[in-house]
Amino acid sequence: MVKFLLWCILFILCWPLALLALVLYPLVWLLLLPFRLVGIAVGGVLEFIRALITLPARLLRAH
Repeated sequence: MVKFLLWCILFILCWPLALLALVLYPLVWLLLLPFRLVGIAVGGVLEFIRALITLPARLLRAH
């Protein structure tokens, strides 16, 4: 909702820029999608390494 209100304000102030933003938003989203997927994968790998490192301490703490 906030993005829509900001876009409305931009449309009132400078409508060509608002229309350009409206057209370019899906393209930018598609361009950034691979970076988001890489971020998710790197986060998963780092979480897995953290789990492997803390595994002995968790096993010793369980008994």
